[in-house]
Amino acid sequence: MTEVIEIRRERPDHPQVVPLLDALDRYLATLYAPEDNHILDLEALRAPEISFFVAWQAERAVGCAALRRMPAEPASAGQPYGEVKRMMVEPALRGQRIGARLLQTLEAELQAQRLRLALLETGRDQSAAVRLYERHGYTPHAPFGGYADNGLSAFYGKRFAP
Repeated sequence: MTEVIEIRRERPDHPQVVPLLDALDRYLATLYAPEDNHILDLEALRAPEISFFVAWQAERAVGCAALRRMPAEPASAGQPYGEVKRMMVEPALRGQRIGARLLQTLEAELQAQRLRLALLETGRDQSAAVRLYERHGYTPHAPFGGYADNGLSAFYGKRFAP
């Protein structure tokens, strides 16, 4: 039987969250050069424009995700938007819809902030992440937020009704 997963707002520097973020950083470092990793560090994740959430299973952190509120820009059609960042689920627990629930939590937060657009950058080689986003209605999008189109990134967006 699968244990209950609870998703709640948390500090990114929580002692159980830091190892998740470190594991994500190590994984990304195996795929991309440092200049091609667009990682928000702990200090950046504590900024007021960040909403950070953690998936808990029996009081153990098993996943995390962040939403960064961003100002309007030409690539967002002049609309402020929420950028999906730092999605991570423990590898042994993947396939249990934890990532989907984290993404849904970010989308609810986005709508609570009256944002109508979610954008994200992920690595093109992260096929599981790409599948997750596409299954949840994210479609290819032009680069945004100052990201370069380096051939390694995949950009996605999703619009929400007012």
